[in-house]
Amino acid sequence: MTHPSPSRRVAAPSAAERAYRHLKRAILEQIHPGGSLVSEGEIAEAAGVSRTPVREALLRLEAEGLVKLYPKRGALIRPVSAREITDVIEARRLVELHAAERIWPRRATLREGLAARLAEMRAAHAAGDVTALMEADRAFHAIVVDAAGNEILAELYQRLRDRQLRMGEASFRLSPGWAETALTEHAAQLAALDSDDPGPWLAAVAAHIDKAADVLRTLP
Repeated sequence: MTHPSPSRRVAAPSAAERAYRHLKRAILEQIHPGGSLVSEGEIAEAAGVSRTPVREALLRLEAEGLVKLYPKRGALIRPVSAREITDVIEARRLVELHAAERIWPRRATLREGLAARLAEMRAAHAAGDVTALMEADRAFHAIVVDAAGNEILAELYQRLRDRQLRMGEASFRLSPGWAETALTEHAAQLAALDSDDPGPWLAAVAAHIDKAADVLRTLP
């Protein structure tokens, strides 16, 4: 019987990391909706760890702006505020439009990856899997941002990712027809890459971000 060499072994995540991943996913998937209060004991039991790593995980999530800690009471899941929506949309517009301009000369190299993500979005929508739909949606945008070649902006975009996912889950779940609109708009972006004029591509990217902003601002 062969055993994996030490160089191939992947270290198991620590208890704190497991607690962090568990609660973060629960927040992003709206299992713990904004405004709810969760205790260290609840998290520890659900994640299968003790309370000490849970405290470490909560400190990380508080630094990311997802929770607010209350000693001896637990953690409040921060609701998505109107200000947060405005700030995230503004940041998305700055980063994504810059990236869209930068990648235009190399657009042909991105088309296959973008088409694959769009296919994943359609499959997830057909299956009613909102989480998978959101992940494919964000991956579609990340391809463009990463291809722009600015590592600092790519890192910034990744930090926006979690907030976008949480807002996006709400929009797909609460706004009837938004998933179909998003699919149509992503298809329009993909089609615009076949043009010799960057105008339709940039307009499609901007229109998609603006439409997302309109939807998010109407959510309860």
